[in-house]
Amino acid sequence: MFDRLDDLLIRYEELMEELGSPEVASDTNRFRKLMKEQSDLAPIVEAYKEYKKAKQDVEDSLALLDEESDEEMREMAKEELNAAKKRIEDLEQELKILLLPKDPNDEKNVIVEIRAGAGGDEAALFASELYRMYVRFAERNRWKTELVSVSENGIGGFKEVVFMITGQGAYSKMKYESGVHRVQRVPETESGGRIHTSTATVAVMPEAEDVDVVIDDKDIRIDVMRASGNGGQCVNTTDSAVRLTHIPTGIVIYSQTEKSQLQNKEKAFRLLRSKLYDLELERRQNEEAAERRSQIGTGDRSEKIRTYNFPQGRVTEHRIKLTLYKIDSIMDGDLYEIIDSLIAADQAAKLAKMNEGI
Repeated sequence: MFDRLDDLLIRYEELMEELGSPEVASDTNRFRKLMKEQSDLAPIVEAYKEYKKAKQDVEDSLALLDEESDEEMREMAKEELNAAKKRIEDLEQELKILLLPKDPNDEKNVIVEIRAGAGGDEAALFASELYRMYVRFAERNRWKTELVSVSENGIGGFKEVVFMITGQGAYSKMKYESGVHRVQRVPETESGGRIHTSTATVAVMPEAEDVDVVIDDKDIRIDVMRASGNGGQCVNTTDSAVRLTHIPTGIVIYSQTEKSQLQNKEKAFRLLRSKLYDLELERRQNEEAAERRSQIGTGDRSEKIRTYNFPQGRVTEHRIKLTLYKIDSIMDGDLYEIIDSLIAADQAAKLAKMNEGI
């Protein structure tokens, strides 16, 4: 590990030198690429420099203990020695986590699909609440949300909603949300006060770039039509809605939220690329079943991942057996404690797997 850290430290110093040269400064693409690499390496280099300093502090404290006869000075040296040793332990763990292989999709934007599951109208209402929860979470992170398509049930619920989240690191946090979300509560229509259980499924896909997925024109059928539902005068009186059919996979994409057919077509193609990219990721993960099992929250979408119990005010994250009694703030987009805990559990699982291989 430390040989690799030494190499990264050398590379970081080379990058700083390159970034300071006039040749690189005048080449925008190269400058951006080197800045990205420098930014990725900075946390590792900073932690490693701190680690080396802590090691030096240990040596200095030991030397002082050997030379010093004054008891007060010796006690001070012992305290500094213990603090430096503890810091070394913490930094070793931090460096192991920083050196874990990065998910290449972590910095990407995401496309989220929420579908009502079991529970009829109550499931559709829950799907619409999950949508609002993620929009609020995006706002808290200063990410932008953009609706792609929505199918309503007539009483404010969503049978299905597809939307994009654009922002740095969106996938690194949102990827843990894929799976079945379950709600337990008394519906407003329930006169007997009985608790009903309903579900909604969430699928989170990294947005694919043109270079990630190449779509052949002959594999696509494009239909345009008049949009349906709410959306203003223009939406319902012009052929602005777009339906894409990807013939080899049978995937159908429908986009109608924009007044412009061109904009709806662009959104539909973005969603199609991401769906095809996600299929390829899933195929690779199935080939690496053991690796997939070692990761938290990137598994089977039929897995029940979370329960929202309104009568008890609790949310239970089943993958890591975490229960929080703050359902109102969570439904308002405060997902930090859940997602941070999932990230920590994921890192712990990967570290354990890495240590097994040592």
